[in-house]
Amino acid sequence: MNYSRSIIITGGAGFIGSHVVRLFVNKYPDYRIINVDKLTYAGNLENLRDVADRPNYVFEKVDICDVDAVRDLMHRYDVTGIIHLAAESHVDRSIKDPFLFARTNVLGTLTLLQAAKEYWDDDSRDVLFYHVSTDEVYGALSFDGTLFTEKTPYNPHSPYSASKASSDHFVRAFHDTYGLPVVISNCSNNYGPYQFPEKLIPLFINNIRNRRPLPVYGAGENVRDWLYVEDHARAIDTIFHKGTPGETYNIGGFNEWKNIDLIKALIKVTDRLLGRAEGEDMNLIQHVTDRAGHDLRYAIDATKLSKELGWKPSLQFEEGLEKTVKWYLDNQDWLDHVVSGDYQKYYKEMYDGR
Repeated sequence: MNYSRSIIITGGAGFIGSHVVRLFVNKYPDYRIINVDKLTYAGNLENLRDVADRPNYVFEKVDICDVDAVRDLMHRYDVTGIIHLAAESHVDRSIKDPFLFARTNVLGTLTLLQAAKEYWDDDSRDVLFYHVSTDEVYGALSFDGTLFTEKTPYNPHSPYSASKASSDHFVRAFHDTYGLPVVISNCSNNYGPYQFPEKLIPLFINNIRNRRPLPVYGAGENVRDWLYVEDHARAIDTIFHKGTPGETYNIGGFNEWKNIDLIKALIKVTDRLLGRAEGEDMNLIQHVTDRAGHDLRYAIDATKLSKELGWKPSLQFEEGLEKTVKWYLDNQDWLDHVVSGDYQKYYKEMYDGR
């Protein structure tokens, strides 16, 4: 089949990436979607079983830091678009191993940029490098009601956010220096199905189910803006097709929650869906020493994306939280499998043996 576009989605076996892959594969049957993932601990091809056999879907196990492998993909599939989500993203892991985050998030992005620049040089087609970033590059906000906008100066506080800020700068530099068509989006915290259970919501759902402690950093006063992952995928679709090259778009849910309030709401929903008394497991909360460099508050102003491109969140948080908890409780085999790491061995043997 002759496809109208061939699009690489990096990190497509991860949490957000798998939702973006699924959306594009189902919505655009005339696009060839190439899922490029190294399949590290958080990459899970079980997330994409429902589209794995689609004719317009391809999986390639590739390290984005391998410039020869990336160049080969560009030529072999005649790539006209890259949506770059692959990243190390857990702040606690970045504190323990900042070099890993610099390699994947900075050098990996630079490798993709260079390969795209080389392949698209003098290409008259509609090509685009879309870099998916985070609100954490902006630093922290106080409780004065201000929001991160696209003009907020960068002020990263963790090795993770520093690595993402650096990659953002490289993307803009390739646009300004070489004329590479790029867009960047910076998104708030995501939640929803298929999230690796080191992150707060799936971790705590699993811990509540098994009546394990719920470790809360400090007093739990830190504030985050939460967005349902399928709404993020829709925003990426909108920006990829309607965004202006060279521009940045903030994606957020206008949905701020203190960590401790979110956790209490999560306990109530999970208890109810488990058939327990609502709030029965509040005693599982355990306050622990705060994370080093823990940013106080993140909050995204997504007005530009809404006004210019017409995107807005589809779910209220309470509805999205209920939907999320129900998914994890209905897919306990998936959760147990991911926690055990068995899926990694299976897919490592399958793809390393090719």
